[in-house]
Amino acid sequence: MKSKAGKLAVAAGLAALVILALLCPRLLRAQGPWGFAPPTTPMAQRNALNVVQSQVNWLQNSARTASGYDTGAYGMVWQQFSMLCTAYNSFKATLTQQQLAAGANEWAELDAGLGILQEAFKDYQQEVAAGQSSASALRRMCQDLDEAAGVWWQELSNDSVQLSVGWQ
Repeated sequence: MKSKAGKLAVAAGLAALVILALLCPRLLRAQGPWGFAPPTTPMAQRNALNVVQSQVNWLQNSARTASGYDTGAYGMVWQQFSMLCTAYNSFKATLTQQQLAAGANEWAELDAGLGILQEAFKDYQQEVAAGQSSASALRRMCQDLDEAAGVWWQELSNDSVQLSVGWQ
């Protein structure tokens, strides 16, 4: 049985850690916002890839329905695109160093593909600034995003199979 002094010392130590964590959270965060390295297991990779696929579907759905909204359509589509980027980066965090190295060119092309998707938003803004109606510019942007997101997903899917992502 521990003495009272021992129990107090443990409690004081825990309290000091809590205070340190509250006052200096950056000191305790060694590996990104999670506080731990994401798992690189095949199951974690499959789950993360499924999240990316779902997010592509959400982006495509928002692109297909955006023209039916009176306001906020651009923001809705932008939000879905941002969430796709986040899901893809989370997926990449589940890859092993070997998978990242073996597929370096593929991952770079997929990153560039997201950059191309992002260009659709810039094109929309330029078209509206040049005097085109926001409705027609939005329609064109959404058509481009719908098609391009499908191509991007197919490329990610093919590359993942080729590199045995989620099946090691």
